[in-house]
Amino acid sequence: MNKLRTIDLFCGAGGSSYGARMAGAEIVAGFDIWKPAQLTYAANFKRSKVFGGDIRKAKPRNIKKETGDVDLILGSPECTNHSIAKGAKERDEGSKNTAYQVTRFARVFRPKYIVIENVVQMGSWSGHPKLLEELWDLNYAVKEVKLNAKNFGVPQSRNRLFLLCTRDKEIKEIALHRETKQMHARSIIDWSDRYGYTPLFKEGRAIPTLERAERAFKEIGKNEPFLIVYYGTDKGGGWQTLDRPLRTITTLDRFAIVKPTSKGHMMRMLQPEELKAAMGYGKEFNLDVGTTRRNKIKLMGNGVCPPVMQSVISSMI
Repeated sequence: MNKLRTIDLFCGAGGSSYGARMAGAEIVAGFDIWKPAQLTYAANFKRSKVFGGDIRKAKPRNIKKETGDVDLILGSPECTNHSIAKGAKERDEGSKNTAYQVTRFARVFRPKYIVIENVVQMGSWSGHPKLLEELWDLNYAVKEVKLNAKNFGVPQSRNRLFLLCTRDKEIKEIALHRETKQMHARSIIDWSDRYGYTPLFKEGRAIPTLERAERAFKEIGKNEPFLIVYYGTDKGGGWQTLDRPLRTITTLDRFAIVKPTSKGHMMRMLQPEELKAAMGYGKEFNLDVGTTRRNKIKLMGNGVCPPVMQSVISSMI
């Protein structure tokens, strides 16, 4: 079987493309408006063309002349305005409507397969029925599934909605990772002295941070390392053990590791390379493209876990 020629709309760092490539796809092109995403994608998909600019202004027919036919379109439209992480802030319907760019490209490229990924809240979006109707009008059978990355060998709990679209047959059940145990957050931690720590109990440390640490001490004692949910609200007490998958990575610094030492408890934020591992990328995936630490974290927080996409594509074909 020939490799699936694939384009990735809203590609970000390339998590979907990375997973599709692991499933045997040939990645032809990626599209993203954000320069750090373009640089990261180009560094990791050297044989693929990278298109920048606003995809809403792109002309699919002209792009097809450059790329040729494709078998698969991947699309992860902008998700911030669907996500509960945005809280009570006003939602941008124009941002949500970028999902229709997938069907706009599909009308021209007519691929055999389409995969759309987003936060689960996209399923309750008022424009979701219209998106499904556009896919049906293009003669795609559509299967909607919610998949959690922790069930695919990824050391992170990350629940996402996938729309699996095919022209000629039903979608089989998605092949879950066959490990009997889930991967734990402990597996992503770099225990070397590569990254600097500061004392947990230091002048100026935020009171909520210390309260979260105290809750952890009460539960597991003071001799075990643990993670603090440093940024954002959390229903789990603001901390977690290392012996479970990491909670969902976001676009901001969210997690800090706390460990006991002879000098007292020390703390540092998780680093981009650790978050990369928590997303399920291989060590060879290159984040060092001249962008900032903050941008690297955003790239991971906006991304798709490659092993999940690998299983999705493998099941579809």
